[in-house]
Amino acid sequence: MSGTEDLRVAFHDYRRPKATAGVYTLTAEHRLTKNGNRVDVNPALPVTEQQFEIRAVRFVLDPSSVHAHYPAEGAVGDFSRTLPHITLNRSILPWERLLKARAVPEQAPWLALMVFRAGELPDDPEGLGQTTTRTVAELRRPGGGILGPDLSDIGITPGIEASRCQSIDVPAELFTALVPREEELHYLAHVRDVTPRQQQRDDAETLSKGQYAVLASNRFPRQVGTYTAHLVSLEGFNGKLDPGQLDEDVEFVRLCVLHSWTFTSDPAGTRDAAALLGNLVAPARADRENLALRLRPHGSVAARSTPDAEQYARRRLHLGYTPLPYRLLSGETTYGWYRGPLVPVIAAETRDFARDTPQTTADHALIYEPEHGLFDVSYAAAWTLGRTLALSDPDFSEELTRARRELANTAATVMALTADTRLATADPGDLNGRSLRELAAPGFATELIEVLSRPLAPPDQAPARRTRRTRLTQAAARAALTAAPQAAALQATAERHTRTMPAWLDELTLLRRVPFNYLVPNPAMLPAESIRLFRIDENWIEALLAGARDVGVHTSLDAFVDTALTAATERRRTRTRAAESRRGGLLIRSELVEAWPDFDILTTTGGRNVEELRRDHLAPDTLLLLLDTLPDEIVIREPGQGIHFGIDSHGDGDGDRSVLHLRDHRAGDDLGYPLYRDYPEGGGLLTRHLRRLPGRDAPDVLALRGERGLVPALAAALDPALSDLAPGEFALQLVNAPVEQRLTLDPAPGQESAR
Repeated sequence: MSGTEDLRVAFHDYRRPKATAGVYTLTAEHRLTKNGNRVDVNPALPVTEQQFEIRAVRFVLDPSSVHAHYPAEGAVGDFSRTLPHITLNRSILPWERLLKARAVPEQAPWLALMVFRAGELPDDPEGLGQTTTRTVAELRRPGGGILGPDLSDIGITPGIEASRCQSIDVPAELFTALVPREEELHYLAHVRDVTPRQQQRDDAETLSKGQYAVLASNRFPRQVGTYTAHLVSLEGFNGKLDPGQLDEDVEFVRLCVLHSWTFTSDPAGTRDAAALLGNLVAPARADRENLALRLRPHGSVAARSTPDAEQYARRRLHLGYTPLPYRLLSGETTYGWYRGPLVPVIAAETRDFARDTPQTTADHALIYEPEHGLFDVSYAAAWTLGRTLALSDPDFSEELTRARRELANTAATVMALTADTRLATADPGDLNGRSLRELAAPGFATELIEVLSRPLAPPDQAPARRTRRTRLTQAAARAALTAAPQAAALQATAERHTRTMPAWLDELTLLRRVPFNYLVPNPAMLPAESIRLFRIDENWIEALLAGARDVGVHTSLDAFVDTALTAATERRRTRTRAAESRRGGLLIRSELVEAWPDFDILTTTGGRNVEELRRDHLAPDTLLLLLDTLPDEIVIREPGQGIHFGIDSHGDGDGDRSVLHLRDHRAGDDLGYPLYRDYPEGGGLLTRHLRRLPGRDAPDVLALRGERGLVPALAAALDPALSDLAPGEFALQLVNAPVEQRLTLDPAPGQESAR
């Protein structure tokens, strides 16, 4: 997305529907009274009942319902202070069913996000996110030693019983250790109300305002290893979530799983978004030269190189050129200079390919340097590539060839009419209309009858000699094509036969279909974990378009009428050189792009938003961003949700330094802003508020209520008069703001001297 305007995000405690899922009965009873006494007792009017069912997600969740989750699928990084969470597109989904239990408040969800380390689940010993497919009947009635959900038969038809779902068997002790308590469930879910401006991201995805349900886990993945997050249903486990409530013979608890993903918690992980982002921009902070898309010489210069030759070569590399092998027409092999459309400086003006007459070879686009005996093949390569791309697209090449043939036929007709004195003044675009008007003339019928009634000429009588038509010279015929009526006829023909060409050329202007090695001719120009800025060489773009437009030119007449074809095409194009003369952009090659394809890049110039023209993945780890002008500031934000949940650290040092940076929870202009106070002061949050389990290791689960409960302690830290926090208020305190990197650029890039 472009611009610096942030999203406006509001947290709501929950979103309860007017009626939750279930089977309902409507009863209609009629009473007839007079003066307060019933008069329809004998016999009474019949009572009518009607049942209906409200259905909602229960055993299977469509993957499209998942908006995002954090950490990302397959992410490797330091997540030891992060509470994994999942975001659902349907904001009402976690509250569409009622979870009835002793201590469950009204706003509690029926879903929970549980996180398991590799080796903890029998169904998934390697921590690969595997689940077991079972029928709903097997889920509800799993057999001896396994506790399944206690669900009413109402609403579960034989078809639903036989349907399949995903499930896991959790050891009973582990279930009790990890599952949120009944009084804790509602703190781990809230509604996120996002109100952005209209923004466009990769693949033209448009983000607009919406409401999302968010469910967070209560477990920190503090130990190094692979973890799996399972979104599970707690429906039917009423009274089974607190310690000591499972029967002694229960060895496993069978849970219905609606969504799963895996990640790895490792402080040295290569897919830690914050670390990748920091490493990506670090070279640019050290030296702005590291942002330029150019080839840098390495090693010592050969002894035979003169200082002038070395200076010349360095100058060429500085301008973005790359030496490439080049074979001359004479057969000799040398090298030539090539530069693509992405250049580190403002390109100098050169030939205006947009106004050239059509060409049949690329020789006209070669630039020769007599001083060094070398060729600049950049624009010749662009022209040849444009021609190749046009010929490789059967629809474009067919339309262009047909348009040229129709133009040539129209031109030939117009020149023939010009040579006929009777038709020289006729409108070439109205010949059919002229014939119809002659047929409809009042005297045409009389004249036709008179001619047909004449006697036939004798066979030996020679026919009258016809006047010989004057043959025009080529110059006169071509000059006739420039007259207003004739030019209008050519223009009309061109308009009729160029339906998709303007849009195709517009796409080519955005460098679509252009192979990557034409954009970056040497891999060393864009090394791994790098970001490079560039300007667009509009001369190269025009040479590319000229090569595509020059397809199908076979005769001098094709070349002469090409002006009409070009005018008809350019008139309907939406991207013109005048509007894009300052275009620029950036290339990012990083593992960050592969791990998180969509992340925020905010660009401004002079404080104003810069419009994105194209955002595309040229490779799994390479992102291209085209902008309508080169920005003077770029902000790259940590990918994922942009908002995730966890705890912070009170500086460096030994011991437990974990804290929460407190935020203002009161309604008003300061809502959500930092209070510049920590809880606890000096650290120790994990020491105080992790669950303790008698006789076994604690699984790093956060205690929200009870003796070690974080919620009441956090409420008192915000305001001594508070004893509790609403789910939205609690989520606000756990927010970890996204990491962002800001680059300030030179507003005046180098200007290349004219050739």
